Amino acid sequence: MNPRNKEAKSAIYQKAKHEALEWAKAFVVAFIIAIAIKLFVLDTMIVPTGSMLPTIQLNDRLFVDKITWQYQKPSIGEIVVFWTPFVDKSALRMLGPFDKFMDALSPAKFHGHVKYVKRLIASGGDTLELVPAPGHPYMYHIEVNGKIPKALKNRLYSKQGIFADPKFYDKLAHPEKYTYDPNYKILLYFNRDTDYTQYYDRSSPKWGKYVSVDASGNVIVHVPKGYFFAMGDNTTDSFDSRYWGFVPDENMVGAPFLRIWPLNRFGAVKL
Repeated sequence: MNPRNKEAKSAIYQKAKHEALEWAKAFVVAFIIAIAIKLFVLDTMIVPTGSMLPTIQLNDRLFVDKITWQYQKPSIGEIVVFWTPFVDKSALRMLGPFDKFMDALSPAKFHGHVKYVKRLIASGGDTLELVPAPGHPYMYHIEVNGKIPKALKNRLYSKQGIFADPKFYDKLAHPEKYTYDPNYKILLYFNRDTDYTQYYDRSSPKWGKYVSVDASGNVIVHVPKGYFFAMGDNTTDSFDSRYWGFVPDENMVGAPFLRIWPLNRFGAVKL
């Protein structure tokens, strides 16, 4: 082989090797930056259900601001994203590889959990009650500390879960004790689809202490300190705090601020 050709091939090889190493370094740096952003600045999530219709559509992909709420707590009526305090097996099956990978970068205590997007209804220390909505049979406004918050005046909710049955949390956690209940099969299904029993049983004191019934038979819910209460806008099709109770403050991720998919709905997430 001509020495010049050999030198030329060697030079090409060295150049290719150098470029490959530079690309590898760039990829590693980009990956580290992405992890840092994911952990401290913003998150992303896909919305696999219609629990927030019509505000947020099925399969919307959102960017979530993780910084602001740490300095300014979300207000009642704002949309928030949080880690479920239990494992939701159905929601896990709805996630694609990308979302599972991104969630795997989160703190270990949330591995196996999923992110929910709901509307913040109350924080620790608040008291909740549903009151009939004039002109809307079977629908209700929610009072927080005896008043309907301005941000929730146009929101209507159905009386389901704990507001319909003050023993609902215990029934969902231990359906085997309530085989006589007409909703026993539904309770059993949701119990098996989550690890709610474990979450409920390790709560101290039990959620039942925070639920009472007044002289008129209305259910009153008292949100314990260190927790919050959230519900979906699609009130008849939202698995939310009415059914499983309170979310620890530490599970808060942040507030969705930008819809990035689908492209025809790209833009800010409005309350």
